[in-house]
Amino acid sequence: MKKKLIAIILAASMVMSFTACGSGAADTAAPAADGAAAADTAAADTAASGSTTDIAFVTDVGNIDDGSFNQYTWAGVQQFCADNSLNANYYKPSEDSDAARVEQMDNAIKDGAKVVVMAGYLFAASLEEAQAKYPDVSFLALDISTGDLAAPAKNTALITYKEEQAGYLAGYAAVTDGYKELGFLGGMAVPAVVRYGYGFVQGAEQAAKDTGASDVHIKYWYSGSFVATDDIKAKMDSWYSEGTEVVFACGGSICNSCLAAAQANNGKMIGVDVDQSGMDPCVITSAMKALSNSVIRTLSDAKDNDWKFSDTYAGKETTLGAAEDCVGLPMENSKFTSFSQEQYDKLFNSLVDGSLVVDNSFDTAVTPSVSSITVDYQE
Repeated sequence: MKKKLIAIILAASMVMSFTACGSGAADTAAPAADGAAAADTAAADTAASGSTTDIAFVTDVGNIDDGSFNQYTWAGVQQFCADNSLNANYYKPSEDSDAARVEQMDNAIKDGAKVVVMAGYLFAASLEEAQAKYPDVSFLALDISTGDLAAPAKNTALITYKEEQAGYLAGYAAVTDGYKELGFLGGMAVPAVVRYGYGFVQGAEQAAKDTGASDVHIKYWYSGSFVATDDIKAKMDSWYSEGTEVVFACGGSICNSCLAAAQANNGKMIGVDVDQSGMDPCVITSAMKALSNSVIRTLSDAKDNDWKFSDTYAGKETTLGAAEDCVGLPMENSKFTSFSQEQYDKLFNSLVDGSLVVDNSFDTAVTPSVSSITVDYQE
């Protein structure tokens, strides 16, 4: 992964302090550059723009330091604003509801926001309302597709990711590193989860061919939920006790069920979406979406066009991958014993230049073709 992505990941991983305001107002923090400590609120209010809020991030129900979508998206907003002498503020809904999300968009726009940023499919309905309500404000939505929001307006940019590429990198690395008994634990079989899983299978298949491994096996299962449960942990306990060495856990908090089983059985886990290496030493790597990079990339486009998205992003879903430095593995925090940075760079660059194409289908009735590994698809 390129140095820019590494720097942003490390900055996002730092613990930052924020000042919370009541009554639904913005939780204000000054932009932090290069991982430096945030300045105080008074300093933030004197940004060159003269606005209380230039770029707003509306969080989901989690906290801003959640180590996941909130933290990494917010890091991108902060970095962009620091680089452009603008004010960044985040706004946290009072509850998990469309009305609460719209309320915070209202607050952000009253504070002068030129662009409102959000992440996750839960924002689809509130975004549908806000984009029509505020046609002169731009909205950037990460991980929301046209399947979630059927008609993005011209003032809305939807960003999705090539999860199949990230999954491929994780599967290839795991097998190349010597793991032969693998598992894929998916949440609900939605397109993004399926693409992660099928990419993982394709990467493991190619690595088995390249290394000559003839006994690689993958257990593959969708739990049907994004919530950690005792039943999921019990399933993972059985996998690990039966010899599974590493499980790619893909789907919200179900990673906690997998992690508990891995800890209890001396197993390993692969994280998803963001760098989850900080969860536990058993996390050997993560199939990541570079949320910060995609935020900076898209906000730069809006800034260059008087805070309107260009035709590249306006009113459509744009899918970003390795070529845009927006998926990958956090090699600096990965715990491989034989899969090297050189091998990773070669594989990553083949995705960038298009010489390696990963099937991005998400039809659960048509699974990837394999000949060098076996896959046990479980109900």
